[in-house]
Amino acid sequence: MIKWTDRRAQRVETPRLSTRGERQSTTKVDIAGFAPELLTYLGQAAYFQLGMFENIARAISIAPELDAKEALSAAAGRALAKHQGLVAEIRRRGGEPSEVMAPFAPGLDAFRHQTAGADWNELLLSCYLAGGLLDDFFIRLSDGLPGDVGPRVAHLLGQDAGTDVLITHLRAAIRSDAALGSHLALWGRRLVGDTLLVARSALPMETHTSDQSRIEPVFTEIIAAHTRRMDGLGLTA
Repeated sequence: MIKWTDRRAQRVETPRLSTRGERQSTTKVDIAGFAPELLTYLGQAAYFQLGMFENIARAISIAPELDAKEALSAAAGRALAKHQGLVAEIRRRGGEPSEVMAPFAPGLDAFRHQTAGADWNELLLSCYLAGGLLDDFFIRLSDGLPGDVGPRVAHLLGQDAGTDVLITHLRAAIRSDAALGSHLALWGRRLVGDTLLVARSALPMETHTSDQSRIEPVFTEIIAAHTRRMDGLGLTA
């Protein structure tokens, strides 16, 4: 079992961001063989969703207006629902959720602390970009889970995350303040590196030293989706 914190000191090769002129492959890469053991996968994914709920709850607590607090509550509820669905899968296999999630708590707590941002706008962008990237990754990795659990988990994680309110606020804030847009673009580019480290920590140890040519296209696809999210906000990835 890999702890994300153990890998911070190591040099990790992360794929570069693609330019908009580069042609993206339309062939879906098979990463079924890269999936970790089932409870390992469920524990990390479940704790990540719990952290997303906590981040959005924090955004609610510091939101400047009541209507923003109310709108964000839906996104918090959906993150919590994803967490609860993954916890149900853990229990279905006889696991104790707190024990299964515990190995991932230190690393993911550190990740949330590092990507929480200095203000409300940075926190909202973190929730939107990091949450979207890791949802994409865990959905792809679920292809390798045994039996029918993979499709169930993919369906659960693929449900609407309620992020429209984040997008609406961020677009409005960026349109009204060009300097904020430049600042958030830098923040978004920083987020992708830290978030990819979390994604890589979900892979079995041997994946980090072999089969790199097979796994890199997966990260390229995920980064392309991240770039589209940035583009949709009017930010340069």
